[in-house]
Amino acid sequence: MARGLKVFVFVFLAGWTFALAFFTPLHLNAFAQQPTGSIPTVTGTPQGVVVAVYLDLAQINVYAGPSTYLYPPIGILLAGQEVPAYGTSEDGNWMQIYYPGVRDSVAWVYAPYVTIKKNGDLPVIEPPPTPTPASTPTINPTLAAAFIAPETPTRLPTFTAPAPMVIATFVDDASSVGRVPMGLLIVGFGFIGMLGVLISFLRGR
Repeated sequence: MARGLKVFVFVFLAGWTFALAFFTPLHLNAFAQQPTGSIPTVTGTPQGVVVAVYLDLAQINVYAGPSTYLYPPIGILLAGQEVPAYGTSEDGNWMQIYYPGVRDSVAWVYAPYVTIKKNGDLPVIEPPPTPTPASTPTINPTLAAAFIAPETPTRLPTFTAPAPMVIATFVDDASSVGRVPMGLLIVGFGFIGMLGVLISFLRGR
């Protein structure tokens, strides 16, 4: 805000009094408070082995560990994007890379999806511990009972002994003693018949 000094001058002329006022501006220096503290400086990430995503892949996922089913995805890399690599998994199928914005600024990427742009030796890095699931799924027994039909236990049949087996036996008939056997009679009658046929044949001649 500008400030000034007002000066009044009184002039007496021929019995008349005139008052003249002059305004003289004053220039005051403004003293602003200077900021205190340190100004952060931008530092680069150490460059070792650099890998890049293949150009024929639109984007790939990065994971919290060297597995697609044991660790969740935590970000993506675009085609041609280059990132520093820190190491590989024990089987060599995964690479640990620098990925800002996540825990410890590291992530894992599937090795066949990237190519090495700057060569170097990559050490083998132990995988991080697998995350603990937030909750363990359990089955409500009441709900499960509504879909599972109860099985009524059946009593096993008791063993029943079979009826005794009757074995046929042949008993000699004492009343047949002294009688002519039936077979002998049949043979005798047959012989007599043949003899009669032979006699008739001879007489016809």
